[in-house]
Amino acid sequence: MRRDDAERAGAALSDDDADRWLVTKARAGDMDAYEVLVRRHRDRIYRISLRMLGNRHDAEDIAQDVMIQVWTALAGFTGASSFTTWLYRIVVNRCLNQIRRRRWTRPVLEGDPQPVAGAEDTVIARQRAGAAMEAIAALPPDQRAVIVLHQLEGLTYREVAAVVNISEDAVRGRLHRARLTLVESLRSWS
Repeated sequence: MRRDDAERAGAALSDDDADRWLVTKARAGDMDAYEVLVRRHRDRIYRISLRMLGNRHDAEDIAQDVMIQVWTALAGFTGASSFTTWLYRIVVNRCLNQIRRRRWTRPVLEGDPQPVAGAEDTVIARQRAGAAMEAIAALPPDQRAVIVLHQLEGLTYREVAAVVNISEDAVRGRLHRARLTLVESLRSWS
């Protein structure tokens, strides 16, 4: 199957249906379907990695590793959860392993903040955004994972619970503790 055909077929289905269809084709050895599948999710893989690790180079490495790992791990994907849940679990686990291997993270801004009135305001906005990223990077990895997935990526409690393999109540508890820590860390900016 040509890549254009795979993209057209995938576009006609819902996201979950398209992923299921592409996974089935990729598991059967269709490289074009695999490429379309990776292209559909690569930006979010990188974004989650960047927000978890706070370092562009590490995020690029993790994203690349995940894309390679997905090809080899597709045979083990049972479909018990959605493909995206399975994929994001791989991304978060890779990031948590990377965090455990090093002691600290250096936060990085993903683009400039929205333009504001004057130069002084721009500097303050950048400093505020930098402080927020530093505060997120300073969270314990388990709290950072739920903040990134829920607050920044927009996953529901149920989706976050499936990705990090904990209960929804545990997600709520970790989010609560993370938010309290962030409020305290950023109190000087209010």
